[in-house]
Amino acid sequence: MQNLNSIRGRAALVASSLLLALSAAPALAIEAFNADYQANYMGMEAKATMSLASAGKDRWQYRIDIGGMGAELEQSTVFEIDGKQWRPLKSVDSQRGTSGLAAMLVKRKTVTADYDWTRGEARWTGDVKADRAGPVKLREGDLDGMLMNLVLVRDVAAGKPLEYRLVEDGRVKRQSFQVAGKEAIEVGGKSHEATRVVRKDGKREIIAWVVDGLPVPARVLQRRDGKDHIDLRLTAVN
Repeated sequence: MQNLNSIRGRAALVASSLLLALSAAPALAIEAFNADYQANYMGMEAKATMSLASAGKDRWQYRIDIGGMGAELEQSTVFEIDGKQWRPLKSVDSQRGTSGLAAMLVKRKTVTADYDWTRGEARWTGDVKADRAGPVKLREGDLDGMLMNLVLVRDVAAGKPLEYRLVEDGRVKRQSFQVAGKEAIEVGGKSHEATRVVRKDGKREIIAWVVDGLPVPARVLQRRDGKDHIDLRLTAVN
C-alpha cells in the first residue's frame, strides 16, 4: 500500500514536480498530443500515458493515467490561456485498486480542485481533510501540479527563470528548478540532446530531461537519500 500510494503521490511528478509542456505565448502554438512512458518504481514496472486535448476555445485538458501493480492512478487539469498566462480551472486526482492485493489495500480516493479566478480563490472537495479544503487566495501566475509540468518545459525552451508558486492540496508551495547542463538521451531508439533541470528539497531530488521540440520531458527521475526512487522514460509521443 505504501508503494502504491507513493506512486500516486508522484503522479504529481508525472504531474506535480514533474515537468512537461509546450511553447510560450499564443494559444495557436499549443497542439494536442499523446505520450507513453515506461515507469520503474524501486524495481517494479508500470506504464503511464500523458495527453493534451482541446477543451473548447482557449481551453485545454491535460491528463496522466498510470496503471500497474493492480492499481490505477489518474490526474487531470483543465486550464485556460489568458494572454501569456496559463490558468488552472479545475483538476481531478483519483486512485483505486483494481486487482490482487492492491484491490484490498488501495483506498478509492478522488479529490477535485476548483480555481475561481473571478473570486480569486481555490477550493478542494471530495476525499479531502477539512484543513485542506481551502479557500486559498490566488495570485496571477499560480499553477496546479499538472499545469506546472507544462509550463516548466515551456519555460526551459524560452530560457526563463524556473520559479513557480504551486497551489495544490489546500496550500501554497514554492517550486524552484535549476538548469544543470546538456546531455544525450534516447527516445524511441533515437538520440536527442536534452536540457537537464534539477530541483532539490532536502533529501529529495527531481531531475528532468527536456528535449527541444518534444511536448513532454524525455525522462523524469526522482531520488530519495541519493537513491533512485521513480524513473519515467518516454517511449513514444504523437
